[in-house]
Amino acid sequence: MYTNQPVKDEDNAHPVAEVWRPTLRQIVGALCRGDYEVSEGIEDVAPVAQDVAHQMRASVADYGEQLVDLPEETWKTSVCQWMGTRWEVLVDLWTVESGRSDLVLFVNVSECKTGFRFEVYSLYVP
Repeated sequence: MYTNQPVKDEDNAHPVAEVWRPTLRQIVGALCRGDYEVSEGIEDVAPVAQDVAHQMRASVADYGEQLVDLPEETWKTSVCQWMGTRWEVLVDLWTVESGRSDLVLFVNVSECKTGFRFEVYSLYVP
């Protein structure tokens, strides 16, 4: 059972809901393998548009470091916020060279009949 559930609060950011963390880890795992389209068919993840995949690949290449799977520590600084119809989730990314990096994964999460739907929106240095 997940203890940290999604919070619908338009005024404040909150920690990333525990129920979303396994899917977010799978998305980042795909990125670590160079699969910026997240083409391995992760359940409840929308196909990543080609322009978004290209932008993410370019951001990582420009950053010049290799992404790694998310450690548990990432949830201490990653946040989400309700935007009226969906949550915007910012996941701090980690690299081999730096540990916690300046790179952030931006994902929209919305409610659907089966639970939640994830849409990878961007990866960038804020």
